[in-house]
Order: sequence, then C-alpha cells, then structure tokens
Amino acid sequence: MDNEMTDKTAAINLGEADTSQTSKNAQKKAEKQERLAAQKANKSATNTTKEAGRSEAKKAVSKPSKKAEGVELVGITVAREDDFSGWYQQVLTKGDFLDYYDISGCYVLKPGSYFIWEEVQAYFNQKIKRMKVKNCSFPLFVSQEALEREKAHIEGFAAEVAWVTHAGDKPLEKKIALRPTSETVMYPYYAKWIRSHRDLPLRLNQWNSVVRWEFKHPQPFLRTREFLWQEGHTAHFDQDAAKAEVRQILEYYAGAYEELLAVPVIRGRKTEKEKFAGADYTETVEGFIAATGRGIQGGTSHHLGQNFSKMFGITVEDPTAKEGERKPPVYVFQNSWGLSTRTIGVMVMTHGDNRGLVVPPRVSEYQVVIVPVGITAKSTDEEKAALNDQVDALATVLEADETRVICDKREGYSPGWKFNDWEQKGVPLRLEFGPKDSAAHQVTTARRDILGNKGTIQISNLATGVKELLETIQKDLYNRANQDFKSHVKKITNWDDFVPALNSKNVCLIPSCLTEQCEDEIKDLSARKEEDDDTPQDERAPSMGAKSLCIPFDQPEGVVKGETACCNPQCKNKAQAWCLFGRSY
Repeated sequence: MDNEMTDKTAAINLGEADTSQTSKNAQKKAEKQERLAAQKANKSATNTTKEAGRSEAKKAVSKPSKKAEGVELVGITVAREDDFSGWYQQVLTKGDFLDYYDISGCYVLKPGSYFIWEEVQAYFNQKIKRMKVKNCSFPLFVSQEALEREKAHIEGFAAEVAWVTHAGDKPLEKKIALRPTSETVMYPYYAKWIRSHRDLPLRLNQWNSVVRWEFKHPQPFLRTREFLWQEGHTAHFDQDAAKAEVRQILEYYAGAYEELLAVPVIRGRKTEKEKFAGADYTETVEGFIAATGRGIQGGTSHHLGQNFSKMFGITVEDPTAKEGERKPPVYVFQNSWGLSTRTIGVMVMTHGDNRGLVVPPRVSEYQVVIVPVGITAKSTDEEKAALNDQVDALATVLEADETRVICDKREGYSPGWKFNDWEQKGVPLRLEFGPKDSAAHQVTTARRDILGNKGTIQISNLATGVKELLETIQKDLYNRANQDFKSHVKKITNWDDFVPALNSKNVCLIPSCLTEQCEDEIKDLSARKEEDDDTPQDERAPSMGAKSLCIPFDQPEGVVKGETACCNPQCKNKAQAWCLFGRSY
C-alpha cells in the first residue's frame, strides 16, 4: 500500500500516468446514462413517487417565493430569507439527505444524513461506555396496562400514542401501543432484576425508534411521527450520584452539538411547567435558529427521583439494617435521558445557505471532493486519463491520512456544474486539480462555508494542509453560529420591550417568578389572537406566544430573589431567576 501511494504521488508531481483508452462508444453511452440519471435525481422536492409525500411537501411551502439568485433550476429555488420552510425542505431533498415517505410525518434518511447520526452514535457511545452504561434493546410494543401504570407520565404522551388494534383482519383482544418512550417498557424489568443495593447502579441505554403521532405540521428531523434516538435509563441507590449523572449526560449532549455539529447551545433547567412528565426536574440544552428567531430543544436529561420506582416497585433492601433487623425496602433513584435525530435538523437550519447544505467536517460523509478541471475539447483521451490518475493519487494520499474523500470524474458535466452539485450537498472542502495545478505541484482549494474563498495547498503538504483547513472550517462554523446566537439573546426587564424583541427574531432573558400561571400569561400576552391552524408552521411563528425555554445555569447579575419584579406585567410575584423565553419549534 505504501509503495502504491508513493508511486501515485510521484506520478502527480511528474505529470506521469497510465494512458489506457476506453471505447468512445461506451464512453458516450455512459455519459448519456449519467445525464439522464442526474435529471431524474434533480426533480423538484415535491415531485416524489408517493402522493402523500407530495401533498406534505406542498403544504410545507407557505407562499410563492422569490427565486434564489445565482442558482440553476436544479439547485435550491427558494431563498432562505423568503420562505424558510420551503428552503429547508429543498435543502434536505436536493442535498440528498432525505426523501418523503408515503405516510405523512415519516421520512427516509439517506446515507448523507444517516452518516451524521452514526457519528453522533459513535461519539456518545464512547462517552457513556466510560461511565459503565451498557447498550441493550427492548421491544417496540407496550401493553396498555404497562403504559397506563404511571398516570402523570402517560398524560404527557396520551395524544401522541399510536395503537395496534388488529392482527391481519382480526381485532386484537387487547390493543397494543407503539412506544412513545420506554419508561413503562423497561421499568417492570428493573423491578425484576434489581434485588440488592449491590445490583446498583444499573445503567442501560438503547438506540431505537419511537412513534409519536399527534401533530398537524410535521417537519423533517424536527417533528416526525417516527424518529431515531437513544434513551438512557439508570437506577441508583445514591441520589447525589444520580443527579451528578444527569449533569454529566447533559454535557455530553452539549458536546455532540458543539464539538461535532458546530452548533452552540445554552445549558439550563426546564421550568416546572416544561419539565418531563413524571420527573423531579429536567435539564436541557437549547439551540437557536437565527433565520426564524426561534429556540429549539436540543436534548434533555431527567432526574426522575423515586416517582417511577414507587410506581413499579423498584426497591432494594436497606443496607443499614443490622442482622435480624427488618427495615422497609428502599426505593431507588432513577434518571432518563434522550438525544434524537433532531440534531441533524438543527445543524442544517444553523449552517445551511441558499446554495444548499453546509456540513461541518467532523460529521460530513465526505470531507473533501476532488474535481478535475482544465480539460477542454482539444484535450486528448491520454491527457484526460493522465489527469484522472493524478486525481486518484491525490485521493489515496488523503485517505491514508483518514480523510473522507470522493473524486468526481463524471463525464458529460462541466466543472461548474459539479461545483454547484457538491455545494448543494454541503461537502466542506473542494479541491480543484488541473494541468496548471499539476505543473505547479499544488491543488486549488474552495471552502463550502465561505463561498468564493479559494487558496492553494502544495502537494508535498497535501494531507497536513487539508487536515488543518478542515479544522479551521469546523471552528469557523461554530464561532459564527455562536456569535449569531449570542447577538440574538436579549436581556429584557421592561415588558414593553419583550414582544418587539421577539418580533425581531430574538429570544429573551427576563426576570421570572417561574410559576406555571405566569408562563401561561406570558404566552397569551405575547401571541397574536388570530390563529390559523392551516397556516404552515414557520408562517405561524410571528403569532406564536413565547414559552419558557430554560433557566440558564449561567445566570447574569441583576435578579435578587424576593426583590426583583417579575417581567410579566400581570404578575405580582417576585422573580426567582433569569429565564430564557422565546418562540420555539
């Protein structure tokens, strides 16, 4: 392998390559097939093979929009700033991340997006396995008795539960639910398996799909009727250890967003109104979509206390009992935590532009695409073959350094067409290589995150130079998104400034008493009264009331408990903390 790579690198520098010639007739046939395939692949996002998919895609586009400037018809035809929902739909489908399914709210994840999920899985698995968390798998189906066992919990999901009522054409004696989450699936077995404090902590995680059915406006990755996630469920004897785990998992979620996806998040605790049903408290990472001015929940980690262990009888003997002494059993303390494929949607909305996807290098299926350039009608078949061999050699050098690379040697397409195609797919770095580059012993670089930004890397420094540039792109994506997020967080103490700040696409940090009644009033006061349920989700954003997103861990100065007034003009309570409010997904 090393000798082969050395030989190909030498061929690049010397301009040498094999000159085997393919049949011209076969080549023309291949070119025609490529063009037909490309035309088929670049149909409108709404032109799917399934009528339900077409209908849903049409609903997502809220209004006729200006055509995005500087793009071909095969590219993104809706400007991000004009119709965000329509833009988002096109970016995903034309960027080869997703296709519509014939059941509304369900989607096909294509390799480009599923690769990102695999990277999140690898990152998170590595972290939790160091904590002695073990992966497992529980069934998709839940009996009605088990699901309804924890009343407060199921009330939070009741409207979203999908039921199986028939097997073939015969009604089932008892209907069976498809899991909306797995507490009631797993905890009867925790009660069976945990007998002694020596069995604790029990830490299990599963990577699976869940089904949540009730909503009117599905959005790919953000709100879907079936989605992929991980759900961790742990049991502890010591409550302090359980609480420490909640925070540790939250940091791993923040790391997945910030280190992999280059997406900044705010860490905090949910209010009592917004916490997970059945939990003592919920900690969260909250993201922000600058284009719409809306917050989005990124991932949550819940301390369940003893709520579920009391319901499911998960107990251990009291280890403080002396020999012969009988003490009541001790209920364990539990946590649950989950992160889903919503991560992919947040990433796309944060970084994408009017050219298409922008994918951070650490999670991109292909980090580099190499495009041969400089071939003209006068170029001989030998010259074309030589250039392609040199391109292959470049790829071999990069692959040896564990860079994910693809060479675009497709015939029948101009380099410009290829540039647009790969920009649409969001590949972080393009390398252009032609006869002039070969003579200069260099490659020309083009960054996806900054269109028009070009440079060169000497072939002698190819692997190192590409790695360094990819890391720069990763850091720049995060820094720009972080600056954007921070600039849209407004500290508000005067209610008169609250709604104007929301309307200017900001989220607001306000002094809050944190009561449910107050949150309901804020939502009502910040909403337009007319509401059209048939209006697509993004168009409803200006009329949505603001909800609490989180109580940030990082609390600015300025709120004195028992003294500072709550920002809600109808509330007579005193503020307890700064709370982040915003319109949200």
